[in-house]
Amino acid sequence: MTKVATTVLTVTAACSGLAWTAVSLTGNSIDPKPPVSCAYTPTTKVKSASIPPFNAKKAARPYTAELVTNRGTVTFEALTEEAPCATNSFSFLARKGYFDGSKCHRVTTRGIFVLDCGDPKGEGTADPGYFFKDENLTGAEYPAGTVAMSKVVPGRNGSQFFISYADPQFRMSSEWTPFGRITGGLDVVREIARNGTRDGSTDGRPKKAVVIKSVTVRQEAADAPGKSSG
Repeated sequence: MTKVATTVLTVTAACSGLAWTAVSLTGNSIDPKPPVSCAYTPTTKVKSASIPPFNAKKAARPYTAELVTNRGTVTFEALTEEAPCATNSFSFLARKGYFDGSKCHRVTTRGIFVLDCGDPKGEGTADPGYFFKDENLTGAEYPAGTVAMSKVVPGRNGSQFFISYADPQFRMSSEWTPFGRITGGLDVVREIARNGTRDGSTDGRPKKAVVIKSVTVRQEAADAPGKSSG
């Protein structure tokens, strides 16, 4: 083989190596996406059955949730792919009847427009016995119809959540995990807000009590229906 031919082969091989490296760097690798893992950390001494089990495949199944309240019914589509830890937790609590009989404890009517729920004590301070970290925060926004985790301590999500019934008057910082999108009943939440707060302020307890009677979770898979007790 001539020296020229050898040089050509060497350059070709080098270029092929660079091309493969470029493909790898641009994300067109054949390596599979790492599996999602969710950690639920106990906040009190609770039984293991009180902590949500997590199976990535099952948690990814789309589902809708129906919240039946004394003011009307609200439904939302769970963002299971974007926020699997939050949606898995919500489904787990709903199936246990955790939300049944609880009161939504806060409504805001200026700046941000949200209804806060998810604390069985109706105080906005309780947790379900565990917490989990934030997710789905990159570029997160909270327009009308958003369902997102509500929390008192940064990075510690539990059972509390809020529903945005109108677009905020300013850009909210991306601090609360969005995990659902309202598909029905947003008018119910808007009516609750129109009634105002108990003390007449723009941020307080709803003037007319809002009680969650039941929460039903319906998954697309035929073998995984779910309904909260009560």
